[in-house]
Amino acid sequence: MLNHITIMGRLTRDPELRMTQSQTQVASFTLAVDRDFGGRDGAERQTDFIDCVAWRQTAEFVSKYFTKGRMAVVSGRLQSRKWEDRDGNKRTSWEVVADNVYFGDSRRDGAESTDSRPSYSSSYEAPKSSPKAASPFEELEGDDGELPF
Repeated sequence: MLNHITIMGRLTRDPELRMTQSQTQVASFTLAVDRDFGGRDGAERQTDFIDCVAWRQTAEFVSKYFTKGRMAVVSGRLQSRKWEDRDGNKRTSWEVVADNVYFGDSRRDGAESTDSRPSYSSSYEAPKSSPKAASPFEELEGDDGELPF
């Protein structure tokens, strides 16, 4: 049997680090994960909020380096947990038990903002200068047949 899951999403809040009675570290966090498809007729994408739990060194790593808004890739197993609510009703919760947690984005220039998505400009405007201005590109001389591609 195989139980392996990999998800990528943004943390909805800072991870909560706790200790068990036997002093084992455990971190709980939730990832907002977009579905790969949009709704019908071009409607907005749907997002799932997936509970995750990490243990021991992984828990310490998550609580130390991840904060609300950071993109994370979590690899582990899907697990159900049965419990009883205050009214005595039986409930089932599903969570991902993280074996590995990776950064899904990069923190540039030590920025500490919660929105760590890189920003790119979709347009490029060439500098206004004379036609003989220096260019960062050079024209290659010679036979193109010598190129390896």
